[in-house]
Amino acid sequence: MPEAGLKNRLRRVALWAGLLLILLLISLSIYGAFIGAESAKGFFNSIPLAVYWLVFAILLILGIALFRQLLCLRGLFLIHLGCIIILAGGIIGSQAGFRIQDKLSGTDTIRTGQMIINEGTTERAVELEDGVIKMLPFAIKLVDFKIEYYQPGQLIISTLNGEEFKIPVQEGQKYVLGDDLGSVEIVRRFEYFKLKREGDKRIAIEDVNGGPNPALELLLKNSDGSEKTRYVFERSPGHSMPDDNLQFSYHRSVKDFLSDVEVVKDNKVVTRKSIEVNKPLHYGGYLFYQQGYDRDAGRYTMLGVTNNKGLGIVFLGYILLCAGVFWHFWLRHLFGDREMED
Repeated sequence: MPEAGLKNRLRRVALWAGLLLILLLISLSIYGAFIGAESAKGFFNSIPLAVYWLVFAILLILGIALFRQLLCLRGLFLIHLGCIIILAGGIIGSQAGFRIQDKLSGTDTIRTGQMIINEGTTERAVELEDGVIKMLPFAIKLVDFKIEYYQPGQLIISTLNGEEFKIPVQEGQKYVLGDDLGSVEIVRRFEYFKLKREGDKRIAIEDVNGGPNPALELLLKNSDGSEKTRYVFERSPGHSMPDDNLQFSYHRSVKDFLSDVEVVKDNKVVTRKSIEVNKPLHYGGYLFYQQGYDRDAGRYTMLGVTNNKGLGIVFLGYILLCAGVFWHFWLRHLFGDREMED
């Protein structure tokens, strides 16, 4: 029949077009792997690529219409449907997709940027990659910022002739450096070091109101039996006194850094979250993740901001795709999927 012949030709065209688009996708993926992350981001979000994704999605929809047996082969149908939904979510969440949505809705959506929030303050401003500032429809308050370290830290001692000692920080431990260098004892470890004057003396104390100032109190004993006290500060590596023949550094490796935040909308706290690496905050269609922090004083946090519109759709597509693959290869024989005759 002429109609059957036309349908068969359309099927062949759809199959060949699908094969060519898949081969093109492989080629584009290989190309994107060699041009760098930023260039690849711009390339895959360009208008020609947006057209490609749209054509690919239309072809998958056309495939379901042309190959009606897919409706009976549930595994293959779920695979096709999952691919369509993945492409739809990707298009919605792409830069071109955001531009189209903003134009149709008259909004000015934040795509990606960063926020710097001082401890105890509330912030709505997001700085975009091009330096433009945009405002969130809600605010983020940094309640507390914390840095966690691997324990113990290290006391690094360098001699004038280039010799170096690396000593684990343990209070009360004494280490002999040699006959000529004497010994060093780690007397005390501070997190909020401050010198307080009492009469004609200055005493080292912990002052939590003064901000973090990690330090060590050392007792140096020379080979002649004389002793002196030295303070070593984590933020002043290579510290020494004029009469010292040694240089000291206090080093701790950062294990994690956390931002305890509140989301404030209409002057009300709507949610709270402790943001840390690989544990972002999801709210209002945005993803807030730990990007950096104040390494000198730990007074502010730097949060990356990404609009995750379309991400949930992409996840749904992958779930359907995986379910379709599992059904087609492991379950269809048990449930008797049969091809439908045209």
